[in-house]
Parts: sequence; structure tokens; C-alpha cells
Amino acid sequence: MLNVDRLTRLLPISMRRKVDTLLDLINMSKEVNNSRVVLGLLPSVGRGLVLQQGRNQPSADMISGHAAHFTWDYRTDFPEMRDLYRRAKENQWNADEVLDWSTDVDPMNPEVPLLDPRFFDIDGLSVYGVRLGEKERQRFLYSIMSWVLSQFLHGEQGALLAAAQVTESVHWMDGKLYGATQVMDEGRHVEVFDRYLETKLNKLYTINDNLFVIIDALTTDSRWDMKFLGMQIMIEGLALGAFGTIFRLTSEPLLKEMLRYVIQDEARHVHFGVLALREHIAKGLSEKERVERADWAFEVALLMRNRFLMHEVYEEWFEGMMTRRQWDEAVNSTPGMIEFRRVMFSRLIPNLRYIGLMPERMHRHYAAAGLMDYYDGADASQLDHDKMMNDLENQSLESVL
Repeated sequence: MLNVDRLTRLLPISMRRKVDTLLDLINMSKEVNNSRVVLGLLPSVGRGLVLQQGRNQPSADMISGHAAHFTWDYRTDFPEMRDLYRRAKENQWNADEVLDWSTDVDPMNPEVPLLDPRFFDIDGLSVYGVRLGEKERQRFLYSIMSWVLSQFLHGEQGALLAAAQVTESVHWMDGKLYGATQVMDEGRHVEVFDRYLETKLNKLYTINDNLFVIIDALTTDSRWDMKFLGMQIMIEGLALGAFGTIFRLTSEPLLKEMLRYVIQDEARHVHFGVLALREHIAKGLSEKERVERADWAFEVALLMRNRFLMHEVYEEWFEGMMTRRQWDEAVNSTPGMIEFRRVMFSRLIPNLRYIGLMPERMHRHYAAAGLMDYYDGADASQLDHDKMMNDLENQSLESVL
């Protein structure tokens, strides 16, 4: 790999990016051991990593052939889901009323850090010959937070599309009613992240190629439960962990309050996912289909852990100064990303267990990936939102980073 690094340094940046993309594809194929998962992702990988539709086009059409399920039975058919619908109605919020958009946000103010400096080990970049002055460090952290919030925004639009599709497709009337509230939630999340990025940070990054691949794969899949599994359990679970991490690591009051409301919604969304999928996986799938989904969940969990590496920030700041492989090593070992992965899997693994997608045959795979430590954690049906927010409020930064 070192020889490849030396060779790519000699190439023009446009050519170097193509080589790096090819290396990414090779590495992705190594990360995924299940050939069926690879084949299923290939069309989305082609659109996202090869054609880079997320970067090269102002929009992308994702064709999905799912069936809309219309029923004439309007009785309550899933009491737990009806209760979730009731709570969702009670907890709707208006961003114009509950958030103080007059708050002055200065991303370069060290007295009110947008992102705790300990999130990224900037000094660790010195081993690659990169050294940043104090002002550059502030601008760099500003770029990281802008990138993170940009991906939140793009992910929320993906969740908006998925929630609308699932509302059409789900077979429970109570699921359709709750799904309608989630469509509203996701639209509101798109609104607030976009508004914050546009009016407070004035910096928006394009969708990360790997996030595009996963959203494209879920949006174009014709099976409603795969959309549900991918979005409600995997991406929403990831988002809940990410929102919680950023909530603890920012001192900016408007962002902190905005995330408080978003986390409240996301906790319900994941709860909706585990309720629906536990029932469906236990009673609505064949053994072959359960095996397929368990394998898919494991492989995609590892891809999500390994693939969100802020390459857009790298290209803006360090391309030509260090290789992308060196950047990936720095990102993977930085304190904030280590904490993010810990929180992500502490949310994800118990939910996969609860819905029946962690059969005993998969335990050795999760153990080999170092993920079985989270197996006995609380799943979404057991989490108390108020307690979760209290823990986020009171956990010291020293215990996080």
C-alpha cells in the first residue's frame, strides 16, 4: 500500500481521486464477506461510488417498485403502535416557535465551541507532516461540524423518502397512522438542519458517497421490511447515536436545543422500527428470508462503521499533503469517531437482538468484530427518553472523549 501511496502522490488530483475511488471499491469488497450482500449493493455502489451521482448531479432519481398496501379494515390492529402514534401526535413541535433562531452563532468563537476540540486529535496529524495553527484549528473544527450536520441533513431527506414509502407499504393500519407522523417529523428535521446550515454556518457539503450508496439501496429496494430494517434500525439507530454524541460535544446553545428536539423524535422512530420488525420477522418471513436479513444487517453494520470517513473534508483541507489512506487512519483513531462508533453499536446491537436478527450462528461474527459487548444492552422498547436525555445532559466530556 505504501508503494501505491507514493505512486498516487505523483498523479494530478483528478486522477488521484479516481485511483482512490478504485481502492475504496476494492476495500469495500474486502469488508463485505457475504457475496449476496455485495451483489445486492452493486447497482447502488455503481451510482454512488463510480458515477458519484451524489456529487456530480444536483439531484438523483431513485426508482422503487414497492407495492402500496390499501386496506379497508380501520380497526386498531397493533395497540403498542397505536400508543406510539398517540405519543407522536402529542410531541409534535414547530421549529419557528420552540427554537430561538435569533441566536448569534459564531463557529470561530473558542468561548462557545461549536465542537469540542477533543473530538479530533489534530496534533496526531503531525506524524503525516500536517500542523495547524490556532485559527486553522478553529476553521478545521468548523469544517468537521459543517460536514457532520450536512450528512445529518442528507440522511434526514433519505429518512423522509423511506418513511413515506413504508407508510404506503406497511400492512398495519396503526403503522400507517404512525408512519404519517414520522413523515412529518422527517420533513421538520430536513427543515431545521437546512436552516441551521444555511443561516448559521453558511457551509454545506455534498452527500457522502457511502451514505448515498446506502440510501439509494434502501430507496430502490422493493421490499418494505428491508427499507424498514435499513432506515428505522440501521440508519436511524446510527443517527440517534450521532445526534447524542454531537449533543454532548457542542456548547452552541441553538444547535444543542435543536438536537434535543430531534433526538426526541428519533427515539420514537427507532421504537417504531423494532415494534414492526419484531412482529414481521417472527411471523411474516420464511427461515431463508430471516437468514438473508440477518446476514445483510451484519454486513451493512460493518460498512456503516467503516465507511463514513469525511473524505470531503480531507479533499478540502489535506489533499496533496497526506494520502487518503493516512487520513482514514487518522479519522478512525480520533476520539470523537471512536465514541460515535461505541454509541452507535450500543444502540444498534440490542435492537437487532430484539427483532430476532442476531441468531446464535451470528454471534461469532459479531464477536470477531468486537461487537458482542453490546448484546445485553437496552433495546429501543426499553429505553426511557427522559432518562436518555438526562444521561446526555449529565455525562461529563471526560467520560466521552
